[in-house]
Amino acid sequence: MTKTEEPAENSRALTYQCRLSLSTPTVSHLAGLLRRHLKLIRPRWRILPPGRIAVIVLAVLRHDQRLADMAGGNNVSESTVRRWRDELIELLAAQAPRLDRALKKVVRQGGEVVLIDGTLIRTRRRTRKADRRNYSGKHRSHGLHFLALTDENGRLIWISAARPGSTHDNTAARHDHILAHLRAAGLGALADLGSAAWTTTSSTL
Repeated sequence: MTKTEEPAENSRALTYQCRLSLSTPTVSHLAGLLRRHLKLIRPRWRILPPGRIAVIVLAVLRHDQRLADMAGGNNVSESTVRRWRDELIELLAAQAPRLDRALKKVVRQGGEVVLIDGTLIRTRRRTRKADRRNYSGKHRSHGLHFLALTDENGRLIWISAARPGSTHDNTAARHDHILAHLRAAGLGALADLGSAAWTTTSSTL
């Protein structure tokens, strides 16, 4: 069988609508970030308004839609959608709190411990060899690993950068120097049994 990128004979492109289970404030926040960024850098005219761009990027991130498909459905180029995606990811990343500042905020609010847990955000399985690291044997699925810290009430206060799905919670914690940051802030930590080994010292603070 010969693989080809050419469309089948007598075929035509179809577009369809897809529902995003996201709140209006989420879209408004992302669109607002883009508007302020555009006002600051004064770029050339954009083919779509910030709100529409925000929805397209959220669809790409939430449903892992192919860039080419999103581009075709919105009458823009694939490179344009890629640029929008990367631009908005950078804007969101710039808002993320640093770990030391997040822990100091917990202390100022009277907190004594934080909750630590790793989570896997599932993604599609890719065919490239580099994607093998994204397979989590624990979850039996491909995805990206994140380490999250919450306060005693379960409110998210910090989340790590994305790592391959095969990453263990302990490895991620050591890479981010979680224990050192906890000691510096004078906070204890609660975690599951898989992380008990490295949290034992911090939980006794």
